Amino acid sequence: MIWIELCILLTCILVGARLGGIALGTVAGIGLAAFVFLFGLPPGRPPQIAIGMIIAVITALATLQAAGGLDYMISIAEKILRRHPQYVTFLAPVVTYILIVASGTTHVIYALLPVIAEVSRKAGIRPERPLSISVIAGFQGAVASPISAATVAMVGLLAGQNVSLPHLLAITIPSTFLAVLIGALSVAWRGKELSEDPEYQKRLASGALKHPASAPAVHGKELFNARGSTLLFLAGISLVILIGIFPRLRPVYETVEAEAVLTDQVSMGMAIMIVMIAIAGLTMVLFKASPEATLTGTIMRSGVVAIISIIGVSWLGSSFFEGNRTFIVSGISDLVRHYPWAFAIGLFVLSAMLFSVAATVAILVPVGLALGLSPSLLIAFYPAANSVFVLPTYGTVLAAVSFDQTGSTRIGKYLLNHSFMLPGLVTVVAAIVIALSLSVLLR
Repeated sequence: MIWIELCILLTCILVGARLGGIALGTVAGIGLAAFVFLFGLPPGRPPQIAIGMIIAVITALATLQAAGGLDYMISIAEKILRRHPQYVTFLAPVVTYILIVASGTTHVIYALLPVIAEVSRKAGIRPERPLSISVIAGFQGAVASPISAATVAMVGLLAGQNVSLPHLLAITIPSTFLAVLIGALSVAWRGKELSEDPEYQKRLASGALKHPASAPAVHGKELFNARGSTLLFLAGISLVILIGIFPRLRPVYETVEAEAVLTDQVSMGMAIMIVMIAIAGLTMVLFKASPEATLTGTIMRSGVVAIISIIGVSWLGSSFFEGNRTFIVSGISDLVRHYPWAFAIGLFVLSAMLFSVAATVAILVPVGLALGLSPSLLIAFYPAANSVFVLPTYGTVLAAVSFDQTGSTRIGKYLLNHSFMLPGLVTVVAAIVIALSLSVLLR
């Protein structure tokens, strides 16, 4: 029976991923209904704390976008790139990484990609080099961001293992950042120079190349709101990190149950929710972020997709795992115990199927905990869940291809031999190796 249930689970994931968007979550609901009502499996449960944190963070990000803060951050990144065009292959991924670590979402890269393509072309550098590693740097930045959906899911799932947000970041930030630099080296001399590239010379001769439009300048009150909302948002992130470093900053409160007074402390997940929702409210009050623009912006839209997807697939996975816990744990515990790296391969493969680091974390990290893997190993393997680049259908991958007017950034004839595979594999492997070393040092 377990193999039929496994086929249903994989079919729901594959069909949902193929349809895209919220279908990943809604199609999972079909499988969940089959598990519960037809096969009699326990319903499991979605990761409630993680979902709550994601909602709060996405709301804060959406208000930042509505106030102009995201565009302001991108404009700063653009100025840095234009000042040093000759170093664009290394500067572009570093700037992208920092931008996404601060914002928590890879979607801000869309405004930066045409800038990277234009700066590199004007400097005579093959755009494939900075574009490919910048897209990968965006994925790595999301893994390292303290407010990304994937990280808050990790924090929520590992909260019972005494893993704090600062401890997680102390491993993920240096490992992913160094991995991005290694990935940049892997593409620094890749392909022909533009002066020797036949496709570029053909497009140049035909007059097919166009200059991307510049973003409109912001002045006066709009600039004040953009700067203010950015500073407020960064202050919120800093406060979350401080609360994680110093647990005593989380308030202690009393509740009364059955005439007994109980003392408890605000959990880290609850603290993140409170801080980020408050930041969203302050952004609306102080910096005129429109509630309507907050709801209709691209950040809120992508956030809703992420939430529905995570609820669906994690609930489906939870039901399958709880119904077959004994079989799964006994069947693969020996393999994982002797070859822990096999779990990292599982994270990599599932992420490539789901196109979601957060959904992959929500499904497999609880399994890893049940198998007895240590939190330090799970944190070190966390970058392995970042394989959404493998199939070249992700939004930022396709955007990079379309923004490169020279034709150097491409999807290969055999689908998997695309521009992003080499830097993607190099950065993932490097991040895991470095994270493993840091996990040993920080035990």
